[in-house]
Amino acid sequence: MEINERLKDYFKEKKWTALMIICGAAGLFLIALSSLVPEKEAAQSRNTDRNENSFSVKDYCRETEQRLEDFLEGIEGAGQVKVYITVGSGERSVYAREERKIRSDNKTEEEEKYVVIGNGSDKKALVETTELPAVRGAVIICSGGDSAEVRERMYKATAAALDLPTGKIYVAKLDKGVRP
Repeated sequence: MEINERLKDYFKEKKWTALMIICGAAGLFLIALSSLVPEKEAAQSRNTDRNENSFSVKDYCRETEQRLEDFLEGIEGAGQVKVYITVGSGERSVYAREERKIRSDNKTEEEEKYVVIGNGSDKKALVETTELPAVRGAVIICSGGDSAEVRERMYKATAAALDLPTGKIYVAKLDKGVRP
């Protein structure tokens, strides 16, 4: 009985009640704050990843053209070189898949599913790789483009560098009025 009486005395005091209310409110506030902070950090990290990995087909074309120009200018007789390439659609994501084969007497069943990560409404397919757009064709103009020998070298070098058939490459002489 003594303990019950002491507890009743403590709860009767207004200071104790006020302290409990303040502690409870502080606890709820901290819980609410902790659930908000990781969401903001996760969203910021996702946005940062997107910005760092953002991709522009135009930038990819410019970089590829510049690298090819620098490469082709090293070919004997080519002289000044200007390159224009065309590409297919933008970058393409390849998603991870898991395969399952079930073999029984005379049957084989195959099942293929995409690997999904996350939970709830935040489920996403796991990206295995991201493929760059495929180069579809190239036009090359160079100072030495009037020579059949130089054109042949340009065709072969471009076909090897871009993995293109020579039918998708065009080589011509650079007009003096064209700015590189």
